[in-house]
Amino acid sequence: MARSRAGQICRELSVGEVAERSGIAVSTLHFYEAKGLIRSLRSAGNQRRYPREVLRRVAVIKVAQRTGIPLSAIAAALATLPEGRTPTAEDWRSLSVAWRGELDDRIARLTRLRDQLDGCIGCGCLSLKSCPLRNPWDELGEEGPGPRLLEPGS
Repeated sequence: MARSRAGQICRELSVGEVAERSGIAVSTLHFYEAKGLIRSLRSAGNQRRYPREVLRRVAVIKVAQRTGIPLSAIAAALATLPEGRTPTAEDWRSLSVAWRGELDDRIARLTRLRDQLDGCIGCGCLSLKSCPLRNPWDELGEEGPGPRLLEPGS
């Protein structure tokens, strides 16, 4: 825990302290700051100082990224939180509920892809023996280029 010379707990952390506590690189913190995901203050010597609350915000960012949420969606979600307040457990519940549908859709697409990976690629076409059953007379070709059966509603 960061302490002042008088032994009191400091409310602000250096970029190195945040990097060490959060397990991410200093350059990543700078990137997050440039993208507006976190904020810092400047000391009298023009050094970055982060409020302690940034540790929870960085944790939210890391977890969301690990689940595959795009950084732009994370930024938009964090922008809905009150400025300068530590994200609460309720904030996290709200964010995770909002992302759940997107994750469920991604899981369903990946499951379909996994299940069709060794067969039909819908319709690229490497599965000529299956095509008369799944895509007779190349009807999917009328819908546009690329694989068509892997998308929702196919």
